[in-house]
Amino acid sequence: MKTILVLHTGGTISMSEDQTTGKVSPSSENPLNKRGHLFDDVANMIVEDFLHLPSPHITPKEMLLLKNRIEKAIVANEADGVVITHGTDTLEETAYFLDLTLKTTIPIVVTGAMRSINEIGSDGLYNFQSAIWVALSDDAKEKGVLVVMNDEIHTARYVTKTHTSNVATFRTPTFGPIGLISKNEVLFFQKLIEEEIYAINNVAKTVYLLKIYAGMDGTLFDAINQPTTDGLVIEALGAGNLPPATLPALKRMLANDIPVVLVSRSFNGIAQDVYDYVGGGKRLKEDGVIFTNGLSGPKARIKLQVVLSQSTLNRSLEDYF
Repeated sequence: MKTILVLHTGGTISMSEDQTTGKVSPSSENPLNKRGHLFDDVANMIVEDFLHLPSPHITPKEMLLLKNRIEKAIVANEADGVVITHGTDTLEETAYFLDLTLKTTIPIVVTGAMRSINEIGSDGLYNFQSAIWVALSDDAKEKGVLVVMNDEIHTARYVTKTHTSNVATFRTPTFGPIGLISKNEVLFFQKLIEEEIYAINNVAKTVYLLKIYAGMDGTLFDAINQPTTDGLVIEALGAGNLPPATLPALKRMLANDIPVVLVSRSFNGIAQDVYDYVGGGKRLKEDGVIFTNGLSGPKARIKLQVVLSQSTLNRSLEDYF
């Protein structure tokens, strides 16, 4: 029988709804712990209440602690798979951080819930069960960190939260899920083409994220153009374009050797240096802006922070993206 390490970190999946006020808040005890016996016949469960935080409270510091705990389990052959329960607001960022920093020799699965455990139609226990099935599957090995929600299996690299309350909120724009759970059967039909792993011991770099809007000027660029700033990610317009009024401030940042990575703010598609006009992607790339494909703004920020946190860079920053 396989052993599964379960690391609870908090979030809606560990919360309860007050039936009088409708407020959802953390419980004194994780309600999933009372249901661990449901898996006695399929797995040996090692369960840890590793953190007890709503996901807006999660920072890269907690992500690094989680990475170190999983790495310890892998090195010690402690478990055949890992399941992490997490709040959904920042779940995709924690999952992608782990994907970038862990060699996934065993299945590592992240899951959560959109409804607390005592709400009608609660999805927490069901998603937890699905995550256990995936973690037990031999086919889940060497596919990177996986996110399992609502009968679907997604890669940490591309999945994103698309709805504030719907149980089908987690989707992978452009590419779709890589697998499904049908009853207790785990079915994969895609896999990542390549794996990226970066060895880091800290995440002390300061990287900002700006979303571009019509008529934007350089005020926010100048505000973050500080000696303490290590990088910037821009969610640009369309295929990767900026309003002209932002350009002088952007060029001042580049002149100060602050790396700037650009993604599209569009939900689907990729950023490309296509347009050759003032503020167009072609000229931005010529000025030194780094384009990346397929990542959302928050994911690109996590990646830039992780890449810059390495002790040395063995190639140009542009090559990493």
